[in-house]
Amino acid sequence: MAEPEDFNWKEIFEDASWFHLSGITPALSKTMSNISLEACKQAKKRGLTVSCDLNYRSKLWSTREACEVMSQIIEYIDVCIANEEDIEKVFGIVADDTDVTMGKLNYSSYENVARQFLEKYPCKYVACTLRTSLSASDNKWTSVIYDGKEIYQAKEYSIHIVDRVGGGDSFSAGLIYGFMNNLSIQESLEFATAASCLKHTIEGDYNLCSVEEVENLVDGNESGRVQR
Repeated sequence: MAEPEDFNWKEIFEDASWFHLSGITPALSKTMSNISLEACKQAKKRGLTVSCDLNYRSKLWSTREACEVMSQIIEYIDVCIANEEDIEKVFGIVADDTDVTMGKLNYSSYENVARQFLEKYPCKYVACTLRTSLSASDNKWTSVIYDGKEIYQAKEYSIHIVDRVGGGDSFSAGLIYGFMNNLSIQESLEFATAASCLKHTIEGDYNLCSVEEVENLVDGNESGRVQR
């Protein structure tokens, strides 16, 4: 029931450098749509980097409603994050020769999706997490990011899933961590993908891994041996 004028944006964004929005937030209500849009405007006005995970949820709103709202919000987004379905559901940009329900992904087609997206919207980067479902419990997991010039792809991991809730959030957090710590685009993508991979093996909403543990996985330590 809040309204945009209920928030002291100057105070909220004081000393901040990055603002991240989940696409679930504007889906909660009309007033939350307005607040989300105003928050992005205010963050951008103050020079913050603004990122958004599209996080389309069909139980909260229709694709038409999502497109209408997110098309306004995306004008203020620097880094757009999505999974293989979000860009199709929200913006109608479809990856060729891909069927996520059958566990079939055509990785090369996502470069075309990303290119179409950046041609239409003023983001600096678009990142997609890509999941190949071997079964409900066993997946392959990787990601790509496009900067308008080059497509980058992370290493692919095989995951036996303990809990997939929070996997996308941990990817977003890892990507933000990489950019804020001046890692390269490829390094940031690898860190984010590894962080999200590890989150799939942890029960609950939160990624309990340390930076060192994520970096160990990035460096190729996939043995699963106990670290003593």
